Amino acid sequence: MSTKEETTVIIVGAGPAGLATSACLNRLSIPNILLEKDDCYASMWKKYAYDRLHLHLAKNFCELPHFHFPATAPTYVPKKQFISYLDQYVENFKITPRCKRAVESAAYDEGAGKWKVTARMADSGEVEEYSGSFLVVATGEASIPFIPEVKGVERFAGEIIHSTQYKNGEKYRNKRVLVVGCGNSGMEIALDLSNYGAKTSIVVRSPFHLITREMGYLALTIMVKYHMPYWIVDSVLLLLSKLLYGDTAKYYGVKRPKEGPFTAKVKDGRYPIFDVGTHDKVKSGQIQVLPAIESINGYDVTFLNGISHPFDAIVFATGFKRSTNKWLQGDDYLLNEDGLPNPEFPMHWKGKNGLYCAGLARRGLYGISFDSQSIANDIKTLL
Repeated sequence: MSTKEETTVIIVGAGPAGLATSACLNRLSIPNILLEKDDCYASMWKKYAYDRLHLHLAKNFCELPHFHFPATAPTYVPKKQFISYLDQYVENFKITPRCKRAVESAAYDEGAGKWKVTARMADSGEVEEYSGSFLVVATGEASIPFIPEVKGVERFAGEIIHSTQYKNGEKYRNKRVLVVGCGNSGMEIALDLSNYGAKTSIVVRSPFHLITREMGYLALTIMVKYHMPYWIVDSVLLLLSKLLYGDTAKYYGVKRPKEGPFTAKVKDGRYPIFDVGTHDKVKSGQIQVLPAIESINGYDVTFLNGISHPFDAIVFATGFKRSTNKWLQGDDYLLNEDGLPNPEFPMHWKGKNGLYCAGLARRGLYGISFDSQSIANDIKTLL
């Protein structure tokens, strides 16, 4: 049994990008339906984020369209306050996400000139069918937790979790914990574990840039306010980073990337690491840096340098894969196989036949604000 419904715009994904797009459409009185597979909106923030998480960028770069943070909010907003901000955002713009609806297919009907979307309801298993003139993919950069294949991982005698399952280090006091992945989540989880008294190690394989939150604020201010090109901003950041951190290769075993922080971000989607205290722990030896894993057997993990260490738990902070290619059909222009935009900024958000994407350009909440407003304004001109 299935139900059918027509609307103007169908949005898939009720994270910040989907909420922002729905809000912008609502302001323009454009009918839209917002579908979400989880049982709540902003589930990455509400269910899968660690406790100590703060926005890495200053609040003025993280606001969703047409809605400011309270004046009392700190410069770097903590998780709980950001969730409260999202709740207020949903209420203010009368956004009505339809949760527990997993989209199974979306295809453009040439004859009807509409997108046909089917979604399965989690509770009943029933299928709902939607049709709309426009489809917005807002499923986010972080979709399906990814754990790489590691020889012997199934034989690990301790606990294995993905970073989305980590909340805080309370239960890991005095335990030997290995964090795999040196992105912002991995670095901050390693810090949190160490602060809770865990014997913490982190696997570092890829080159990265280390900057402070203040450096990030300065860089974005220069770019946004003074419209400076990336290469100038990068040269400033590299100089400041070298002055503050020196030669990071002697601590992490990897050199800085050849491209500057923002060039690497745009080119490969690699975020610079916002240091919130991890580096001092690495320098002092409280957090041990290790190379890539070779194999696992029992509690023992062997690394590429041939040395083995025992661990009680492993946290894989190894990122995400996107599932768009499993349900989106007929798009040979907008999104690549990994569910990220093919067109380059600033037209990365617009596809063909009324297909759009929001929040997939690896530009964070600032990019989401740009995408959602661009999409809503574009749709308005087409109606």
